[in-house]
Amino acid sequence: MIQHINIQISDKERTRDWYEKVLGAEFLDRGPELNQRQLQLRIGSGEIHSTHTANPSPSGHFALEIDDWEEMIANLDALEVPYSPPTVRAYSSGHSTYINDPDGNMIELVQHPLGLKDSKGKAVELAHDPNGLTWARLPGYGPST
Repeated sequence: MIQHINIQISDKERTRDWYEKVLGAEFLDRGPELNQRQLQLRIGSGEIHSTHTANPSPSGHFALEIDDWEEMIANLDALEVPYSPPTVRAYSSGHSTYINDPDGNMIELVQHPLGLKDSKGKAVELAHDPNGLTWARLPGYGPST
């Protein structure tokens, strides 16, 4: 499991607003010390952390699994977020497109409508808590729940 990725950003508030509106990210309040030096967000069970820099230099991309493809495309259109022409994957009838956040970090949006299977072909459900998963912390570092 990938616990988090780190992206370079130039403006924490702009980045937070964009990820919340475009991708439904949740801001992770990790207390004053961590919040001061880094923006941390959650999408699904994964986290996005940030490094603040005046001139971000994005490299590569990361991918997010999208549950409702039509809803995501409608949201991108409503927010006027440019995206590459979507493709359909022959092996799964899933979709794929690319977007860029305000600092140029490339994000691949993918959908696998047939779901996941283990090595024996049995369907696997992803661990998901609608209120968000969190790592256990020592007292004084963010919410106690």
